[in-house]
Amino acid sequence: MSRRDELAAGLAAVRARVEQACAASGRRPDELELIAVTKFFPASDADLLAELGVRHIGENRHQEAAEKVAALRHRDQLTVHFIGQLQTNKAAAVAMYADVVQSVDRLRLVDALQRGAHRAGRRLGVLVQVSLDEADHEGRAGAAPEEVPLLADAVAQAPDLELLGVMAVAPLGADPAPAFARLREVARGIQEDHPDATWVSAGMSADLEAAIAHGATHLRVGSAILGSRPSLR
Repeated sequence: MSRRDELAAGLAAVRARVEQACAASGRRPDELELIAVTKFFPASDADLLAELGVRHIGENRHQEAAEKVAALRHRDQLTVHFIGQLQTNKAAAVAMYADVVQSVDRLRLVDALQRGAHRAGRRLGVLVQVSLDEADHEGRAGAAPEEVPLLADAVAQAPDLELLGVMAVAPLGADPAPAFARLREVARGIQEDHPDATWVSAGMSADLEAAIAHGATHLRVGSAILGSRPSLR
């Protein structure tokens, strides 16, 4: 089977899951955008996905992402999402090539992305990442729900940033449904002050059904489309 056929099969299987989950929760598949997480995979895979109709790709490591985006043949067809933890000193560089940054969880990042976007002459979409952990977990990203409104306001006030909504990752080893329900409430709170911030980025290969049931608008799916991650070199 060719790589194109492998990707087409993975994409078809994920789209079938989305359709089934939408039917179960009374939603329409066209309410959701699928972000193919191409981290660790080559630019050629992202280009094949673009040819198969994918319009969003996700990356989470700056150096890899910058090199991959520069190599894309179908860059004009793809919205590039930076979805990983972002160091403040890398934010301006990420603003040069990403179209959306989904992982803003502190004020210093807002300032750094604004500087980078202004310098690049670009308008950058931003999501505030929300921590859904019940307790602190070392290495977990995301702002506490009570901190999210302040971050959302800061993004909305930045002249070269556009507040799109919120993003979260379900806690490890726990039922994702209650966490995604909490995210939906956080999202609704943000939308009271920022009605256009309608994105709710939630759900990955293992838990996309729960995310759809609780209002996700954007799904970040990697292995279910692209297969097992290649070994990191």
